[in-house]
Amino acid sequence: MKNLDLYFDLFDRSRTSEQAEEELHQLFSEDIVFVLNGDRKEGLENWKAFVRSIYENNVDLKHMYEGWRKHEGTDLYITRWAVCGKLASGKVYTQTGIDKAMLNENGEITYLENIPDQQDLFDAY
Repeated sequence: MKNLDLYFDLFDRSRTSEQAEEELHQLFSEDIVFVLNGDRKEGLENWKAFVRSIYENNVDLKHMYEGWRKHEGTDLYITRWAVCGKLASGKVYTQTGIDKAMLNENGEITYLENIPDQQDLFDAY
């Protein structure tokens, strides 16, 4: 669960820190499956491409989350989150949602699903 607790902080810091970006990617397994608003993608390289696209489109980001909790009867961890961002265009925005995640036996994130309250949040990615 340590990797989940590091996830949001490293995601925010990795926009301006290569070391934080490397640490972020190390949280994930090579065969990561991630789902963004229902769109399923696989593999660490696709994850890295998604992260790069977020950084190209945002000049600043800050996430807050409520804390990961295990969903009863499953291997899923769930948290509610909020993000405040500033797009490259200068427009500011806020968003809330839920993340679901699963870990492998090494503690690496093998599954991450992002469910934003605003359904078109990732349409540009």
